[in-house]
Amino acid sequence: MSDITVLGIFVADISFSGNKLPSTGETILGDSYNVGPGGKGCNQAIAISRLGGKVNFISKLGDDDYGKLAINKLKKDNIDTSNIIISNKHKTGVAGIHVDRNTGKNAITVVRGAPSSLTINEIDTNLFKQSKIFLTQLEIPIEVTLHCLKAAKEYGLINILNPAPACKLSNDFFKLVDYFTPNETEAEFYTGIKITNEKEAKLAAAKLIDLGIKKIIITLGEKGLFYSDGKEEIFLKATSVKAIDTTGAGDAFNGGLAFGLSKKKSIKECLELANKVAGLSTTKLGAGDAMPYIKDLS
Repeated sequence: MSDITVLGIFVADISFSGNKLPSTGETILGDSYNVGPGGKGCNQAIAISRLGGKVNFISKLGDDDYGKLAINKLKKDNIDTSNIIISNKHKTGVAGIHVDRNTGKNAITVVRGAPSSLTINEIDTNLFKQSKIFLTQLEIPIEVTLHCLKAAKEYGLINILNPAPACKLSNDFFKLVDYFTPNETEAEFYTGIKITNEKEAKLAAAKLIDLGIKKIIITLGEKGLFYSDGKEEIFLKATSVKAIDTTGAGDAFNGGLAFGLSKKKSIKECLELANKVAGLSTTKLGAGDAMPYIKDLS
């Protein structure tokens, strides 16, 4: 039995670190590279497991070397892989990541590969009976994501939607979401409000609540986060760390949030935990490999 079910993609992250991000047409010399697990769903599942959570990962992989890498990595992190579909018709996804080692900022191109072919008929929704929390993003085909949100809600799960990458959603989505966790750019996409401070985050959160979402968490990068459920509001500053790679920080946050909720912690405790997990993830190069362990939080 897994307390948390994550639907999302795995991609093999190929990260390049250099003293700047290359401009169009520019070639630069990097100083290091890393090949490791990535994809929002995979990163979130690893974050949950390393905190001590029991997590089931739903995804689709190609029958290739990167697919084998995925299974090995996930099993090493004690993640239930029994609901991962292996396809001999599609390749496992890959992401190319350029990281500015001075600021930790990045530029990413993702090729989803096999997960882009995932269908509703390939999902066994009975698996939701075993979980308390369902966490997903928008890298899986929209109709599959909506189908799973509905199934999870029918079985009484708490639904967390990390709306990344941002795309147009119907009201059906919003009504099924308990926790909506956009960053400031994604929140602007859904509300039209550019967010640079707490006041603007508050306005955006109110607009999102009007759409039928129960609880909003807008992550603001180095500025922290803003939470609102229409009554209670919480603003937290970002964890103070020396960031070397911000890739996957949002995934670390969502994993920490899901874990905290599964342990029935108060919302403030969940936010503080997620905030710390996200901050620590930026102190290492890579995405999935950079997710901190529970011992790192003490």
